[in-house]
Amino acid sequence: SILLLAAGGVMMFIAGVHWAYFATVIAAVVALVFAVFESRGTPWQMLENYQYRRIDTFLNPDNDPLGAGYHITQSKIALGSGGWTGRGFMQGTQSRLNFLPEKHTDFIFVTLAEEFGFVGAISILGLYALILIFCISTALSNRDRYSSLLTLGIAMTFFLFFSVNMSMVMGLMPVVGVPLPLVSYGGSAMLVLMVGFGLVQSAHIHKPR
Repeated sequence: SILLLAAGGVMMFIAGVHWAYFATVIAAVVALVFAVFESRGTPWQMLENYQYRRIDTFLNPDNDPLGAGYHITQSKIALGSGGWTGRGFMQGTQSRLNFLPEKHTDFIFVTLAEEFGFVGAISILGLYALILIFCISTALSNRDRYSSLLTLGIAMTFFLFFSVNMSMVMGLMPVVGVPLPLVSYGGSAMLVLMVGFGLVQSAHIHKPR
């Protein structure tokens, strides 16, 4: 839901909503985060203890490497063991010996990085970049404002999904159930993404009108 709100916020910004509205929302979010941390251990604590433990695990997963920090610890090991060219197809120790959890869904990027290394990981990023470049270029050249905003909105949603997925498996963001677009196992995410790309193609085809 936060990702969809972020994509909607970007679309509103592109559509011309005044920056003061966004500054107000950002200031409110910062104040809320500050209040959440300050309320810990007080009678007016805003989160449950297990939710604070999730935050602690994100900030320092080494505190509990065999418990709450197990997922991200194994993910970092797999990511680093791939090196430049990887261990080879189906030869990744962390993924094939089941040290890496959810290797076919949320952590599929780490599995590929372990088997194909930095070259494989940067190749996936390059393909994603090509999709984004196509969406942005066709949006900028489209004469219809609605079609342009639609294309940019789908492109932003696509960008947020793969950037958050890659960030979470590298320990830069909390681990959440965001799939890697066009790669992770699962049919619903693929179906919705294909519908979105179909709308982008339609906007591209009809942009001279």
